[in-house]
Amino acid sequence: MRIGLYPGTFDPITLGHVDIIRRGCALVDRLVIGVAINRDKGPLFDLDERVSMIEVEAARLTEQTGTEIQVHPFENLSIDCARDVGAGIILRGLRAVSDFEYEYQMVGMNRQLDASIETVFLMAEAHHQAIASKLVKEICRLNGDVSKFVTPAVEAALKRRLRQS
Repeated sequence: MRIGLYPGTFDPITLGHVDIIRRGCALVDRLVIGVAINRDKGPLFDLDERVSMIEVEAARLTEQTGTEIQVHPFENLSIDCARDVGAGIILRGLRAVSDFEYEYQMVGMNRQLDASIETVFLMAEAHHQAIASKLVKEICRLNGDVSKFVTPAVEAALKRRLRQS
């Protein structure tokens, strides 16, 4: 069985993430969405909220693709998370050349830590390349329209959370 790990903070999950998940499903039998507990980033949504949002999307994508998708919180290195879930592949989405530079360094380090785990890059579809969770949060915070960047459920969650702030 081919198992892949798609790690990230997903704060919140965007249509760009959903696109990478959908396309990643074609490459593996089981895709684990690793939700990073990254205290340094100071996420808008807590871990349980991010996991819940991803589980909703994962259920829909499992129905569409037939690929088993699991959501797995983690607080260790991505390479260790990959080992923990039995993944032989780490999936990474790329939006721009600037993403590649960082990701290239990460692959080099991960290969030093465990050469048996491959990293596969998927380029974001052209209409998703500008989407970044950080920008989506900022647009929503300033009352802009984020409906082109996130699902309706995520948009509603963003608006609720930002009203509470």
